[in-house]
Amino acid sequence: MQHSTVKSVASGSSSGTRSGTGQIGMAAAVSIGIGGMVGAGIFSILGVVAEAAGNAMWAAFAIGGVVALLSTYSYAKLGTRYPSAGGAVSFLVVGYGDGVFVGGLNMFMWAGYIISLALYAMAFGNYAATFISTTPDPVLIKGLAIASVLLVTLLNAFGAKVMGRGETIIVGIKLAILILFSVIGLYFVKGENLSPSQWPGPESVLFGAGLLFIGYEGFGLITNTAADMRDPKKMLPRALYTAVILVIILYLAVSLTVSGNLTNAEIERTRDYALAEAAKPFLGETGFRLIAIAALLSTASAINATLFGSANICYMIARDGELPKRLSQIEWRQATGGLLLTAALVIVVMLMFDLAGIAMMGSAAFLLLYAAVNGGHLRILKQTGANPFLVWLAMLTCLAMFCILAVYTYQKEPAAIIALVGIALAAFAFEAIYRHFTGRRINLP
Repeated sequence: MQHSTVKSVASGSSSGTRSGTGQIGMAAAVSIGIGGMVGAGIFSILGVVAEAAGNAMWAAFAIGGVVALLSTYSYAKLGTRYPSAGGAVSFLVVGYGDGVFVGGLNMFMWAGYIISLALYAMAFGNYAATFISTTPDPVLIKGLAIASVLLVTLLNAFGAKVMGRGETIIVGIKLAILILFSVIGLYFVKGENLSPSQWPGPESVLFGAGLLFIGYEGFGLITNTAADMRDPKKMLPRALYTAVILVIILYLAVSLTVSGNLTNAEIERTRDYALAEAAKPFLGETGFRLIAIAALLSTASAINATLFGSANICYMIARDGELPKRLSQIEWRQATGGLLLTAALVIVVMLMFDLAGIAMMGSAAFLLLYAAVNGGHLRILKQTGANPFLVWLAMLTCLAMFCILAVYTYQKEPAAIIALVGIALAAFAFEAIYRHFTGRRINLP
């Protein structure tokens, strides 16, 4: 999943009848959604999901897809009624109005991007380490992960266009490799590896479904393009559903290929680079290296896009008075204080947690954020004309997945769930205190 710049509500336009500029077509909108979902997530979370759901992880991806589809319906209704560049930020303000709750969610969203960045960087470190050692040391992995963040921060300081120009090419290469991997790999699947007799209990499959939500949440980026669509009322829902359904199919194919070519023990042993390991049985060492290269390209581009986007969120929050103004100022070259602070916090998260813990925190954070958007939607159903049952179902499934994931995380990585609760409380506390002393307000669209 990769994140583009999210503009503030204050600068967004959201008239329900506004005609778009027509700059974004159907193919471009679908590509943005697929690029947002099939980013670094699939390379980083696959092994962690497999550890929870075993050889039934394809079922976990299917359940996660259903949860994503329900929220897709909600986002489609919101996006057609309020087409703006703000996307989820606009939806929260429209749903709840100005207040500490929405301001705190904005801060928590920034934290979610920081956690996502840490996940991508750790995935980069894990795959990069396979080129150096067959048994990489944790220090080496984190060192490479930190180096990737520092390098991309430097590139952003000199201008994000350095990597941005090749983004489309990277997405194309990545998808081509994954499709090739799935098409060939499915032919070599060993039936015994997928036998129901080896499936874990239903709770393990649900744990896996909660873990992988971070691999689906990027579909929301399509709503950020609504203001630039020629006819968002028709095009936005089509683009959202098309992107999510295609990604569900791709994820199912990839997960079946991995489970069908590796035993549960092999997946657990190589969980941090399971996708590359799964290519070995039918493509040999060349296949391993091909997937590893695709992972490096994908994680590097995701770090670049997400760092740029999250730094802009920090910049805009600071510009609007929700954070100290210093964070919106240029500190060095083109680097704002927000960019440097974001990069520093990413490194702190990586030093504190391993890949599994970061994945758990990231999925949990975005499940809560999507539940909040759906909850806000329930308050404005008359304006959007959405089916109340489906919006309620979207919110409740997100909350249910969060609760299931929270239990699993507390069992496996208790420090991660405690840290996430601490981050959420800090986000709302900071918003309340800062708003009290500065009188900051969010401009309603």
